[in-house]
Amino acid sequence: MPMKNNLKTLAAATLLALSLPVTSAFAALQAGDKAPDFTLNAALAGKATTFSLQQALQKGPVVLYFFPAAFSAGCTLEAHDFAEATDEFNKQGATVIGVTAGNTDQIAKFSQLECRDKFTVAADPDARVAAEYKSTMEYKGKTFSDRTSYVIAPDGKILLSYTDKNPETHIQKAMDAVKKYRQANPA
Repeated sequence: MPMKNNLKTLAAATLLALSLPVTSAFAALQAGDKAPDFTLNAALAGKATTFSLQQALQKGPVVLYFFPAAFSAGCTLEAHDFAEATDEFNKQGATVIGVTAGNTDQIAKFSQLECRDKFTVAADPDARVAAEYKSTMEYKGKTFSDRTSYVIAPDGKILLSYTDKNPETHIQKAMDAVKKYRQANPA
């Protein structure tokens, strides 16, 4: 527990430090919009793989979350929280995928250490997919993925679109949307 509290303190300090010079480039796609399809190079449990949104949606809803950069304080906290919730997402029939445009060369290690081998992390090196989802931000002249979470129904419609620099709120918002979907669409 003390380590998690230290991470939260570090994350809060990092968010405060980043809050002024960071600007979002677009307003995120909204609930009801069609989710753009994509396939990206990814890692799961440290091993290279490919993630296809279309294939994942065949299994059920997808929790797609964009994060700025692997191993940054807020992104590490968010990855830990998603890892802890992954089993519950899976029970609800949902797949979790994290996508980053920042330090994409580190996704294999990040998937193993911070995502705790629980879910896939994909590299979006040119922020192309983040741009399609209107989930980018600029920082020091570079384009990164903004901290935005989506829940996408199997038909490709966005059920939840949530952007907030605070990583702590994303998991509960996504879980609530998945559970609401599951109640309306029992397996």
